[in-house]
Amino acid sequence: MKKGELKEIRKDQSEVPTQIKNPELVVERRRQIVDSTVHLFVEHGYHKTTTRMIAKAAGFSIGSLYEYVGSKEDVLYLVCEAIHAEVERAVEATLSGEVRGKETLAEVIREYFHVCDSMSDHVLLMYQVTQFLPKKWQIRALENELRITDIFVQVINKLSGKVDFPLVEEKTVTMLAHNISVLGHMWAFRRWDLARHFTIDEYIEYQTDFVLGRLIA
Repeated sequence: MKKGELKEIRKDQSEVPTQIKNPELVVERRRQIVDSTVHLFVEHGYHKTTTRMIAKAAGFSIGSLYEYVGSKEDVLYLVCEAIHAEVERAVEATLSGEVRGKETLAEVIREYFHVCDSMSDHVLLMYQVTQFLPKKWQIRALENELRITDIFVQVINKLSGKVDFPLVEEKTVTMLAHNISVLGHMWAFRRWDLARHFTIDEYIEYQTDFVLGRLIA
């Protein structure tokens, strides 16, 4: 993990109290807790999942768990943070190379959709149970949603007018960014049917053609 990426994750997680002074360890252990807990929430439901179940699944004692998170709600909020962190890393890695117009946007979409595929349970859970978060975490979760969309706004603005990429007006940029964000999530919460008709790569191809087609129109 790059220093800049770690710094961003630390900042995002800073509102969740911890007794551990080592920030790298906090990030690592919290991700371990998040990935273990998502499956519990999906299998048993948010309300029936206890902190004792979370600790056992993550390989922690109850006391150790509370050194990294204070409640079930904290874990759910960290699920939202984990999704954003993965998307940001994938997009940054794609943009680190040469700018190639529409091809670059297609690569960004591909990386984002693969994140949504690999974290499909995380995405589904976020939609199902964000309503149970305390108000301040609900607000932050919605802000994270907009931050993901803003990643695509920045990408499109960066590409606008370069190589084979047309100049794009502000409203079109906004709509395209929201479309990309939601289409990635659609694979997660409609995969029960979509996966019967498309592989993830076929889905990406269809949806990329849809997004890029709007730029040609």
